[in-house]
Amino acid sequence: MNDLHPLILKFGGTSVGTTEAMQQAAQAVQQAREANPGVVVVTSALSGITDRLLRATAAATEGVNGAAAAEAAESVYAAHQAIAAALLPAERREAILHAVRSRTETFRRLLEAIAVLGEVTPRAYDAVASLGERMSAPLLAAVLEASGIPARAVDAAELIVTDAAFRNAQPDMAASMPRIRGALLPLLREGVVPVVTGFIGATPEGITTTLGRGGSDYTAALLGAALEAAEVWIYTDVDGVMSADPRIVPDARTLPRLSYREVAELAYFGAKVLHPKTIRPVIERGIPLRVRNTFNLGGPDTLVVAQGEPVPGTGKAVTLVRGLRLATVEGRGMLGVPGVAARTFSAVAATGTSVPLITQASSEQSITFAVPAEAAPKVAAALEDTFAAEIARGDIDRVALTPPVAIVTLVGAGMSHTRGVAGRLFTAVGTAGVNVIAIAQGSSEVAISFVVDAAEAEAAVRAVHGLTKQ
Repeated sequence: MNDLHPLILKFGGTSVGTTEAMQQAAQAVQQAREANPGVVVVTSALSGITDRLLRATAAATEGVNGAAAAEAAESVYAAHQAIAAALLPAERREAILHAVRSRTETFRRLLEAIAVLGEVTPRAYDAVASLGERMSAPLLAAVLEASGIPARAVDAAELIVTDAAFRNAQPDMAASMPRIRGALLPLLREGVVPVVTGFIGATPEGITTTLGRGGSDYTAALLGAALEAAEVWIYTDVDGVMSADPRIVPDARTLPRLSYREVAELAYFGAKVLHPKTIRPVIERGIPLRVRNTFNLGGPDTLVVAQGEPVPGTGKAVTLVRGLRLATVEGRGMLGVPGVAARTFSAVAATGTSVPLITQASSEQSITFAVPAEAAPKVAAALEDTFAAEIARGDIDRVALTPPVAIVTLVGAGMSHTRGVAGRLFTAVGTAGVNVIAIAQGSSEVAISFVVDAAEAEAAVRAVHGLTKQ
């Protein structure tokens, strides 16, 4: 059994992306160690670095000369050099910058190889994408050391075993757990803070993989589960999870407590919070998560636990998903015909398109669903091909696409047990002059979603957010 129950601290890119951010991260680690002497840090790449690496990689498929590859590598090096120059003593700085230079040289060589091939294989993609974390972890560990905190950089490729599904690899927890515990527990017992690269794993053969969207959060959750952590703290640049996007709703507020289910709904419907897949390891073990602001360490935060605090009748938060269109399959000949929905969504799935919302008339004469706007034309074409015979016979009248729309979702546990929620919701939206195009509410008590014209989306969010304060 584990005799330690450490805190896992994960820092996103904005939390380590500048000199000020690195200083704040070091202060956050120091404060955490005062609460719990066992601290494990997981770090993302510096803000913007992974995007920069991948943009250069995409450009390399079109051909890149040596000078262009060197310029891309130098820009990545310069970002790390600026932080090292400001925060590290000269003797420590030289060693760290040597390690960073080695990674940027690897990057330059990869660009040149990709340019020769004219394509990026999934394995090469992950090799490039992993470099940002492999540069930030040693740098952050050195900054912690310079702040008087014993620390050591640890490559997650040595800890997390995955399959070979490059770009979105799935961890093997049974194989990973002994590696995680064997590498990190001795460091914790020595009072050392391990600084682990987020986002990265490796196949059993040692080939680098990446964990996909929210990968660094996923790393933190995996470590938390393996080490039986007291809590997992996710550091961002906002005060926890907000009741709405503060750029749309200036008086949005921090939600002090949410359930895992509520966070999953918020993430699914567009809020920039924890991705459901990434927090599954801690959900399964009942480990609390806390979302904190690196730049406001004494400010409010959000605790995420198994059971949230029901707020009768009003919901807690409002989210917005933009960039969508509605697709509709309709026709009188659909009435009572089995298999129409199955064929519809099989056709959509064949295009590789995700469907965030579905609604169907009780008469069974139409099925409407949302798809990303950029995928809408190919989805419509696939549906017309699938139902070509029915369209020719007149059983299906048409496959139609709307202009751009958005999904607005009210999230909060307990809404389905409170009378009048939907009435108050749509009264508020109507009073704001917003037309509701489609509505979807499942058996879940956590969320009500509706679709509005893209131009009316922000007005709808503000109208619904007003209900959460009642």
